[in-house]
Order: sequence, then structure tokens, then C-alpha cells
Amino acid sequence: MKSVFKKIGLFLLAGLVIIQFIRPAKNIHTVDASKQISTVVTVPENVNKIFQKACYDCHSNNTTYPWYSNIQPVYFWLNHHINEGKGELNFDEFASYRLRKQYGKMKKIISEVEENEMPLSSYTWIHKDAILTIEEKTAITNWATSIMDSMKAKYPIDSLVKKK
Repeated sequence: MKSVFKKIGLFLLAGLVIIQFIRPAKNIHTVDASKQISTVVTVPENVNKIFQKACYDCHSNNTTYPWYSNIQPVYFWLNHHINEGKGELNFDEFASYRLRKQYGKMKKIISEVEENEMPLSSYTWIHKDAILTIEEKTAITNWATSIMDSMKAKYPIDSLVKKK
């Protein structure tokens, strides 16, 4: 019986060593400045700083990778979160979104922040500085609300939300 466990252990160890050589591309890209959120809406400096510390690692085209990302399978897990985050909202691609999507993303930002869904708790375990204070949450939600209000004033409502 010991030899079976030993073989399983060696097999798992070999697998762990082998996956260290599998390196998917990192989320570090040249950013097209014309697609960034700041080209379509004003992002105040205080809100931008909050986004940089708590959002951009998963919601932009450039991630700052921690040292432990060099260890597999941790990188696979991080890469999955980054791809999911960018799929939901990418601040570096925001200007390429249709108006309705931009409006919807502002609404989603508000709900995610108010319901403490973002940033993810798995992110804030390690990145304690990404935990949003009440003041930071208020700054983000007030900003997103003001963007939504200015969009409603500028565009017909049916271009921003689907009719029911």
C-alpha cells in the first residue's frame, strides 16, 4: 500500500514540476489610448487612484503581477480571474463599448461596489490596500452616478437602456 501512495506522490510531484514550464501570455499589452475610459468620460484623479490600486490589475490591459504568480497553478488561477475581469469590464477598452454598454457598466460599478462584490475578497486577502474605505466607495459611486446622469442628459434614454 505504501508503494501505491509513493507512486501517486511522485506522479503528482512530476506533474507539478511539468506545469511550471507552461506559461500562458501575461496581461501586459500596449494600450490604445483612444479606447481608454478617460477619452469618453472624465475620471477625477481621486477616482483614478482608487481604480489603479483596486481595479486595474483585473480590469485593464496591464496587470502588475506579484511574485507568487510565477508558481503554477497559481498563475492559471490568476490568469482566469484577470480574463474574467476584463471580460466584464476593461477600462482600457471602455471607449469602444456602445453607449448602452457604457451606461450599463456604470450601473454595474455602483452595484458591485455598494454590495462589496468588488474588489474580490480573494484579491484583497493579499492586496490589503485594495480594500475600499467608505469614502472611496462613496467617491466611486458618486462619480459613476454623475456619469450616468450626464449620459441621460446628453442621449435619449432608449439609447442607454433596453425598453421593457
